[in-house]
Amino acid sequence: MKRRVTIQEIADLAGVSKFAVSRALTGKSGVSAATREMILKAAGELGYFKHNEPKRFSGELHDEVDRKWTGTIVILFPNIRYQNKESVYWGPVFEGISSRLNQKGIDILTLTEPSRDNIFSLVKPEAIRGIITIGTISTPILLEISRLNIPVVMVDHADPAFHCDTVFTDNYNSMKDLTTKLIGKGYRRFQFVGTINDAQSYFERWLAFRATLESYGIEHKQDPALIGPDASERLYKLIPELPLDELPEVFVCINDTIAEFMIDELRKRGFDVPRDCAVTGFDNTNTTHPIYATVNVNKELLGMRAVDQMLWRILNRDSAVERKLLYGDVIIRESHAYTGSQSSDS
Repeated sequence: MKRRVTIQEIADLAGVSKFAVSRALTGKSGVSAATREMILKAAGELGYFKHNEPKRFSGELHDEVDRKWTGTIVILFPNIRYQNKESVYWGPVFEGISSRLNQKGIDILTLTEPSRDNIFSLVKPEAIRGIITIGTISTPILLEISRLNIPVVMVDHADPAFHCDTVFTDNYNSMKDLTTKLIGKGYRRFQFVGTINDAQSYFERWLAFRATLESYGIEHKQDPALIGPDASERLYKLIPELPLDELPEVFVCINDTIAEFMIDELRKRGFDVPRDCAVTGFDNTNTTHPIYATVNVNKELLGMRAVDQMLWRILNRDSAVERKLLYGDVIIRESHAYTGSQSSDS
């Protein structure tokens, strides 16, 4: 039997006291919400929440084709600004989920993550076939969900404290391809923009960007203020205060929303985008700004594939957890090209 993870080990990894760990793990007061979240994630990374006995796989897989489905699937949104059905990114994801569930004849219950842990106090868990989460759900809520012992699929989020099926855009390879195309256009001076610790997707985009530059032997001096560790709200306040005496050739932004904000701030300072520098994004949600390149994410398909994975999981409860990746298409807009010091063949 696997050795139990100790409170001291969790405290050492999180950089807090054993008292704080004990309070956080038992749900008692005495630690802030942010500290509790950090402790729970550290505990998850060490395997504290994993069951000692692994699931026993029967060796058979079941298909959901032509099955008659009944019951309800819960769609859980985070209690975070901009992560809702009205979002230009999350709205289409939700539409993909709801259209696929309607196609299968399954009822939908949409919830927003509550501020307290007892998420289903007003809902009978036995009436729920599964839960699809959209975006960043807090660790305490995920641990509450885990006690229900029903299938869960997370879209665009992963948590070390709660292991379940996930559906992501292939952030790493999509950003790798985008960065490679920029290098192929002759660009050599970059700055990455976006709080990389806000989401798993963001961190993977940063890793791919950095690794691609290294693979081509391109020196990169990143301004640490542009990638965190503060939350996005702080970044919006910070960018207007940054010294921009020497512009990079390209600001590679974590998504189109940040790219739009970056272009607005550059224009306020008298810079011409794209003449003075190029700005790229990710997700392809922009329709108003001269973003030079982005990655088109099929948001509806993300939602549809989350439903397909949920139905498969309902029939294959004991199979290993899966992570599905959907590749994004790189879009280069030559009309928004930077006219500075690129190579002549770019």
